[in-house]
Amino acid sequence: MRIDLMAGATTASVARDLTPVPTILVFDSGLGGLTVLEQVRRARPDATYVYAADDAAFPYGRLSEATLVDRVLVVMERLLAVHAPDLVVVACNTASTLVLPALRQRFATPFVGVVPPIKPATEATRSRVITLLATPGTVARAYTHELIETYAGACDVTLVGAPNLAGFAEAELAGLPIDDAALAAEIAPCFVTLDDGRRTDVVCLACTHYPLLLARFQALAPWPVTWIDPAPAIARRVTQLLGPASRLPFDREAPVLGAFTGGSGLTGPLRHSLALRGVLEIAVESMPLSLQ
Repeated sequence: MRIDLMAGATTASVARDLTPVPTILVFDSGLGGLTVLEQVRRARPDATYVYAADDAAFPYGRLSEATLVDRVLVVMERLLAVHAPDLVVVACNTASTLVLPALRQRFATPFVGVVPPIKPATEATRSRVITLLATPGTVARAYTHELIETYAGACDVTLVGAPNLAGFAEAELAGLPIDDAALAAEIAPCFVTLDDGRRTDVVCLACTHYPLLLARFQALAPWPVTWIDPAPAIARRVTQLLGPASRLPFDREAPVLGAFTGGSGLTGPLRHSLALRGVLEIAVESMPLSLQ
């Protein structure tokens, strides 16, 4: 299954239909999409932003594929009706690989997704030994293996499915302590030395939560590697579709609206972390997850 990050419309057709200051909605199951939001805001600081977290269904990796598709379609329908964005960034690997085709079929709004950054990793490696660090679901997904076969055939690729990192990232944003030993155990399998002496020199961060922990990864790594974050590439794609920032005067400090489907985890420390990332207004639209 080949999923194109193109948003279902040409750059010219999208840009032509936009107001000078577009509304961009960044969507994730939790808080990992904040790393994408940061990069997109840098690229289009003039835009109006909504950060939408389907925290009532977090983490998406525990849902069946059919349940996940149904859930995202229902949530997205409400988000589009309420916020009327000009473009949606699906800042979640799981949702991007499974739900983008259905989103584009159902809605006219352009969608940009995120996929494991295998191709840029192969361009950055010198040892030809790379690691994909992802959730267990992404590691197991056929699409991931197709990407590796297509772009990394000349490389030795290690797949590491980390069951706890996304939760650790959410907890750290909420001000909870995460032990170095626990983090080190999650990333230890990323570092491989082959019999011929070559060793891992690039690690792909294939979950948008993981860049939230990047500074700690770098400190705990047994040797220096290049960490590939897909967010800058997503920001470039958004700019390609929407065009460059407007030359009209705009408020660079315009707050981001945070929209949550659950809200039970919105503690004081988490609200503070969100505010530091520009999410100063928060709305909770209760959408409980039903698994029946």
